[in-house]
Amino acid sequence: MTATRPLHILVLNGANLNLLGKREPEIYGYQTLYDIEQDLTNIAKKHSTNITFYQSNSESALIDKIHHHGLLTGIDEEKIDAVIINPAGFTHTSVVLRDALLAINKPFVEVHLSNVHSREPFRHHSYFSDKAEAVICGLGAMGYTSALNYLLQKFAK
Repeated sequence: MTATRPLHILVLNGANLNLLGKREPEIYGYQTLYDIEQDLTNIAKKHSTNITFYQSNSESALIDKIHHHGLLTGIDEEKIDAVIINPAGFTHTSVVLRDALLAINKPFVEVHLSNVHSREPFRHHSYFSDKAEAVICGLGAMGYTSALNYLLQKFAK
């Protein structure tokens, strides 16, 4: 981030998060992904922050989005300063998505709607947590706003 350019945060959502509010709402909540994006947009506007949202069920599409916004040279308004990511099922499987985040060398916050540690044992391992600046799980949609507020404070210093 430079003095002439506002903070820009990329919010990435992995597989099945397009079904929020419909798929297992007793676990993931009743808010839709659109609802969450609107909440984050309102917070970002108050802080003159740019925010880009992207959801895909495809691992390669998420990687391409990370590369596009994280490694840009020349399109200043599309460059990102940080990432909020809910990798969803890719949390437990995707070394290449982890590598893409590490390649861009930007801070990222890992978010999960449910408390992954109180669920099935395979959900307890994340390929992202050891490199994330913070990991937020179990707060539902509030996890996203917590991640955004954390990054806003981090970059305000």
